[in-house]
Amino acid sequence: MLAHRIESPIRELVYRTRGRTRGPITRLVSPSDLGELMKPFVFLDLAVFEGNERIPMDQLWHPHSGIATVTVMLDGAVRIAETTGTDDVLPAGSIEWMRAGNGVWHTGQAQPGHVKVFQLWVALPPELENGPNQAHYVMPDEVPTDGRVRVILGSYDGLTSPIAAPPRMTYLVVSLQDGERWTFTPPKDHDVAWVAVGDGALRTTRTAIPNGELAIFAEGSEPLDFVADGPTRFVLGSARKHPHDLVLGMYSVHTSKEALQKGEAEIRRIGNELRANGTLRR
Repeated sequence: MLAHRIESPIRELVYRTRGRTRGPITRLVSPSDLGELMKPFVFLDLAVFEGNERIPMDQLWHPHSGIATVTVMLDGAVRIAETTGTDDVLPAGSIEWMRAGNGVWHTGQAQPGHVKVFQLWVALPPELENGPNQAHYVMPDEVPTDGRVRVILGSYDGLTSPIAAPPRMTYLVVSLQDGERWTFTPPKDHDVAWVAVGDGALRTTRTAIPNGELAIFAEGSEPLDFVADGPTRFVLGSARKHPHDLVLGMYSVHTSKEALQKGEAEIRRIGNELRANGTLRR
């Protein structure tokens, strides 16, 4: 009798993109396009700055509500200021978590030299989307790591992020050497998974994912197997799919029109305060 080898199911890629690049910023995901496939992950920018010329911070103020922003500093440093009261320079390896809740304005500026960052938006559940705002900056030595994997949100292999993110969500930065293999096994209640490559290239079971590309996997909880082509650095998101609609404003994502209206009203109120004290000149 012939023995039959049982192969593990393979999660196919359902979408891949290099996004749209304008200046130093490549927009890989927006809430109005791939956000529906990836939610609660609804936005992703890869930004690469070189040299010393930067737009002044006071010209870059903008608002958010209904989401949390997660900025991962890969290289260089970024100064960030928010109406939460925080104003700090975050070095390579650090994380900015800003839960906008019912409304926040913030601004930022890459510091001189080479700077590379991923910025992610997370859609918040109804109990948080109009709640209090929160800022949490995590310094490099506070980020849990096993040497290859840095845990930005959620948990991985016994390591847990210090950030109080919504449950059933994992966000990792992974660094591999040439030819190194790494397998990610999602929690059983996760069904969304994607990767975006910041350096080098990845090979999956059936295809390659080059530098600068984002790839979304079919829904499921099967393991994801990767091999690095050259020194490679990438981010991976995994979560239980956000079960709510994405109701969009200019800088906001909510679960209902009523929640969006509340958030936009608070954004206007804060904006008027910033104009009155001279912080915002538009």
